[in-house]
Amino acid sequence: MTFTELGLNPNILKAIEEQGYTQATPIQEQAIPIVLQKHDILAAAQTGTGKTAAFTLPLLNTLSKKKNTSKEKHYVKALVLTPTRELASQVAENIEAYSRYLPLKSAVIFGGVGINPQKAILRKGVDIVIATPGRLLDLVGQKCIDLSRVEFFVLDEADRMLDMGFIHDMKKIIAIIPKHRQTLLFSATFSDEIKKLSEGLLNNAKIVEVERRNASSNQVSQVVHYVNKDTKKHLLAHLINEGNWNQVLVFTRTKHGANKLAEFLNKQNISAAAIHGNKSQGARTKALSNFKSKDIRVLVATDIAARGIDIALLPHVINFELPNVPEDYVHRIGRTGRAGNEGVAMSLVCSDEYFFLTDIEKLIKKSIDVVTVEGFTLAKLAKPNIQKKTNERSNNRAKNKPNNDSNSRSRSRDNNRSESNNKDKSKNKANIKFPDKKRASKKDESNSLISKWENEVKKQKDNEAKKSRNTRNRRVTSASKAR
Repeated sequence: MTFTELGLNPNILKAIEEQGYTQATPIQEQAIPIVLQKHDILAAAQTGTGKTAAFTLPLLNTLSKKKNTSKEKHYVKALVLTPTRELASQVAENIEAYSRYLPLKSAVIFGGVGINPQKAILRKGVDIVIATPGRLLDLVGQKCIDLSRVEFFVLDEADRMLDMGFIHDMKKIIAIIPKHRQTLLFSATFSDEIKKLSEGLLNNAKIVEVERRNASSNQVSQVVHYVNKDTKKHLLAHLINEGNWNQVLVFTRTKHGANKLAEFLNKQNISAAAIHGNKSQGARTKALSNFKSKDIRVLVATDIAARGIDIALLPHVINFELPNVPEDYVHRIGRTGRAGNEGVAMSLVCSDEYFFLTDIEKLIKKSIDVVTVEGFTLAKLAKPNIQKKTNERSNNRAKNKPNNDSNSRSRSRDNNRSESNNKDKSKNKANIKFPDKKRASKKDESNSLISKWENEVKKQKDNEAKKSRNTRNRRVTSASKAR
């Protein structure tokens, strides 16, 4: 289906054509008519399939029909929230490009940069605000932005926005904006918990899932290299040099790990830069710009960048370390194979990541091909001995116990008893999978937050219903008295 068939404003179609697009992607084809019909929507599609345009284009189309008088100041009609600064910048660039021939003003606001220039832009008046939650709440607290007339509320990468780290900020923002609004939730992945939680935000929403949930793109060739932990960085340098790769996005699990890997690659004469939350916004912008222009060959990033990097024809994504949350794998590899192009995603997996790999394969419902590299990789990945690790941890705790002479007699009497208890404990712990246990605890905590919010939403709805009943009763009573 072409964009012309979707019934969009001619000025928007002109801007789309200038960007080189004529055919709508499946997510755009399904989502745009729903948004134009003013329905709430919960939409999921693979990364790189045009989700941003799927909400940007109908939003701009609707706003373009509203006629502002020349004297009337622009006010915030649409609020787009994103989890990261990089994603906010990307969405802002898209909105600016598609609204080139429309009388609409937009602003992007996020932390890590000076707040005064953002205040100045808001004072002039804008129609669309693209923001990260923290800086938005700062500006609300300083009364620099009015959200009381918001008509469109968009959550981009909604699964991350509604995750534990953002849920409290989300509650504050939702309390500020009008209840009568059109809400659009877009993401690459949706868990059942997120779908359940979205019921408190959306009103009779239409659900669009272009591909099966949490699927990885068919445009991306996925391979795994089994490797010892200490050999990973040497294998990475070998792959880059051997393949003469000029643009490689590498993911690590920690900020410190990203810095160390970038330093190692630079020492191997492979130009690299790290990007993560501890870097200043200026350093992050510069690193990303240098990577896009191919001034550096490798960008080493944590998962904060997985939701905002949009580089045309990015050929390679490397998981130097697998994420401990399987859904993040889908977002990582979605940085390549975008807009119908092909890409390659490689994962360097050691035995410590055995369970991370099995969880990922379970999520994407496919086994990832294993490829060997002579002199670097292992033929088979050893399954971690959980019982051995548990016993080692028990022994270490016993060795590190403080030695107090005054309690030596009591310790000797209880020696046999404690040894038998330790054995029982180690037996009980033997079947525990540490990575799974860690994730399960986070999930339980997230579920408790979700249930709390659901109860609050339910209580709020009950109170509103009670108020309306009381109002009706008072009217009936006053009417009977009048008679």
